Amino acid sequence: MTCIRCQHTICVKAGSFGKRHVQRWKCTSCKNRFAEPHAKLTRDMFQSNPDAAMRALHCLLEGCSIRSTERLTGLNRNTIMRLLIVAGERSARLMDTRMRNLRTRHLQVDEIWTFVQKKRARVYKGDSAEIGDQWVYVALDAETKLIPSFRVGKRIRLDTGEFLWDLYQRLADRVQLTTDGLNHYTHAVPEFFGSNVDFAQLTKMFGDYGQNGPERRYSPSALKGVISKVRIGDPDPEHVSTSFVERSNLTMRQQMKRFTRLTLGYSKKLSHLKAAVALHFAYYNFCRVHGSLRVTPAMEAGLADHVWSIAELLMAA
Repeated sequence: MTCIRCQHTICVKAGSFGKRHVQRWKCTSCKNRFAEPHAKLTRDMFQSNPDAAMRALHCLLEGCSIRSTERLTGLNRNTIMRLLIVAGERSARLMDTRMRNLRTRHLQVDEIWTFVQKKRARVYKGDSAEIGDQWVYVALDAETKLIPSFRVGKRIRLDTGEFLWDLYQRLADRVQLTTDGLNHYTHAVPEFFGSNVDFAQLTKMFGDYGQNGPERRYSPSALKGVISKVRIGDPDPEHVSTSFVERSNLTMRQQMKRFTRLTLGYSKKLSHLKAAVALHFAYYNFCRVHGSLRVTPAMEAGLADHVWSIAELLMAA
């Protein structure tokens, strides 16, 4: 065996790893340890075992965790996570190419909270910037229910601006935009949309929980009032709403295990979170028949003429 670092030809065995017992070697010259050449998971895995790959992705898209998907499909959890990464990359590329020149009229924007590895209270000074709270920015067309743009990031002005700039580049005409009361939108929307938008913000005021005992600990807050403010242009009051995009947040929490509250299904890596979100939105737009539309959002928006399969979704990118 030849050392991959110094090309020394005298190496000794240094154990093995993995279920396939891949041999490891140690160079007697530079003391470098390395594994002998072995087959790795590549982007062609969907062609090598497409049925198992589609079953695993379908489980993930229906709210199963990584370990439950492992039990249902028989695939190793590391393989399932690699499948998720590749599928997420392809889904993000598909969304980026297909969501262009969209003729939408009423857009709703909201954010949904999640976290990576641990929550903000447990994040320390030396931890990676990827650890802690993460927010998913979502834009939804109120008429077609299409989600043209999304972004995973922090709830700061920089990520808010990048999300809005990406959204603006995908639109063909002037739109009416409704957001929640986040202050970053007040400054970022005029910066990236200019005057070519009818922009309104909707702020909801909630009261106390009204808890009378331990059984009501997780009860939702009571809605006390709604304040609507026109920021730019002349938005139609009947369409100043964020109800549809907030309903899509519920779909995310039901369809992705890592978004389910009060469970151990949270994300351990930011890359896996981004891949899961991209796969979910691509599947939602092109493959999942909407309950009220009776077609997929992409069909309603004229971006597709039939319901796509998961395989067709991944091969279209």
